[in-house]
Amino acid sequence: MRLFAAVVPPPAAIRELAAAVAPLHTLPQAAGLRWTGEPTWHLTLAFLGQVDAEHLEPLRGRLAAAAASVVRTPRLRLAGSGRFGERALWAGVEGDTLPLRRLADEVAKAARDTGIDVDERPFQGHLTLARAGGRSGPPTAAGRGLHALAGALADFSGTEWPATSLRLMRSHLGAGPAHYETVAEWALGTAESESESAMSEPL
Repeated sequence: MRLFAAVVPPPAAIRELAAAVAPLHTLPQAAGLRWTGEPTWHLTLAFLGQVDAEHLEPLRGRLAAAAASVVRTPRLRLAGSGRFGERALWAGVEGDTLPLRRLADEVAKAARDTGIDVDERPFQGHLTLARAGGRSGPPTAAGRGLHALAGALADFSGTEWPATSLRLMRSHLGAGPAHYETVAEWALGTAESESESAMSEPL
């Protein structure tokens, strides 16, 4: 299964960002972009790729330990924006970003200790809003408008919220929009036990 680890903002934070992003859709620079759906919005801590079934249980145990290492629940806010060249537009994150970065490092270590290769690039907290081009392949001409769109969203600053859990999520890709489900979830900053679910509806 295709997996990643993430923190998911609460519905109120998603609504705030969605209200700020909606006007961008009508700008000329937005033509040709592939916008991500609000139910899929998340902060990726580590992309794990295709994970064999025999790795799932040891991975869950190590991710539970990574979540338990977070002593205090991080408080975050979605704020600002940026782009990855001419490929993607994103919203940024502010607040307790150091604990978030440390959690991302622990998640990556948990994956490697399980035998899963993960990207070695430093963690950069962001929420992807739009992409130029498909899921793979080069960006399209639409990518040239990302600079203006990032500038239009640069002053956005949402309300602070607690990052209460770490999620292990499965990605289903097909002809339509991406569909994510939560495989397992662990509390951050508390001693609560793991909560697992097999969700058939997109988050």
